[in-house]
This record gives sequence, C-alpha cells and structure tokens, in this order.
Amino acid sequence: MNDEITREQDDTTLEQGGFDAISEKLHALYPGQEGRFYGTVIPYFLGGNDPLDGVEVWKSEEGIPHWHYVTYGFTELYQKECEDPEVSGFGFELTFRLKREGEEEPPVWPMNLARYVFSSGNPFGPGHHLDCNSPIALESDTRLTALAFQIDPELGEMDTPNGHMIFLQAVGITADELEAVMCWNTGKFLAELEKA
Repeated sequence: MNDEITREQDDTTLEQGGFDAISEKLHALYPGQEGRFYGTVIPYFLGGNDPLDGVEVWKSEEGIPHWHYVTYGFTELYQKECEDPEVSGFGFELTFRLKREGEEEPPVWPMNLARYVFSSGNPFGPGHHLDCNSPIALESDTRLTALAFQIDPELGEMDTPNGHMIFLQAVGITADELEAVMCWNTGKFLAELEKA
C-alpha cells in the first residue's frame, strides 16, 4: 500500500456502488470522523498488481482505544462481475483491530495481512483460522502467529448493490490458542477471549 491518498472519482466514468456502501457504513459507525484511506497507485481492476483498492483506518474509542482497519477489494466495489447475484465478490471485507499505543498514525503492518490472506487463495468465513507460520507483525517479538476469523461485532453484514457481504474480523492468536481453536470451536473461543 502506498501513502495515504485522497480518493476522488468521476461519477460519470466509474460506478462505485459497492465502495460507497462500505464507506457509508463506516461513516455511520464513526460519525464526524474521516478515516485514513491507504490506496494503491493502480487498483487491481485497472490492471494493477495489488489485489485490494486499499485499506481504511479509523480511530475507535470503543473498549480499549484502538485502530480499526477495513479493507476495500474482497467484494465487488464497482460493477458486478461474479456470477452469483446474491454475493458480492468473495462475500467479505476484512477488518482488524490494533491497540493504539499513543502514535498519531496507524502502523502499516496490518495492511500486509490482507495481502497475505488474499494470496493464500482460500475463501475465509466466520469460524475459520489460519496459521501464519511466523509472527503476524514481522520483525516484532509478538507471540501472535495465527489468525482466527469472526463477524466484526460492530459492522456485521449488509447488502450492497453487488450482493450480500460480511465484515470479517481477523483476530491475532498465539500458537497455543490456535491449537485450542482447532480442538474446540473458533467462535466460542473468541467469545471467551473477549471476556478476558
């Protein structure tokens, strides 16, 4: 992803109903705030190499103050392309939450998680998990080496002009927690994790 950019589109040349639906949902969750949009120079739909149009980051004060990352590009942001009229693209956009540590700008490493998930070639949904085989934040001493997925508790799901979608939250977990998830139930495990 490149540096933060201002997104301007000519409505007469590009239909962006899916993009606008996601943007409106985020503005409703964070009224009076402008998200920081980190976009690609050449979007995928225009022949670029990056599979996503971008990632938008919001400051959340819900619970522990954190950064709330939301992808744009797993769903159909512009015209309808996939054959299933009921589902938009892959049917989800990823979200991720990272505790704010007093920094003024959000760390960029979570944006690379979206690329990793996209390049795995696997469809993801609530209850799924992924072993990253290394720290989710490269060049850090974190013990988080896997991801578990659930529906984002604040954004949920919605219909767009291009079909239905969910906001799929990726949650960083340790190798021991991944083992517990694999032996039990991802949703129940994440619910217990939220209580801690």
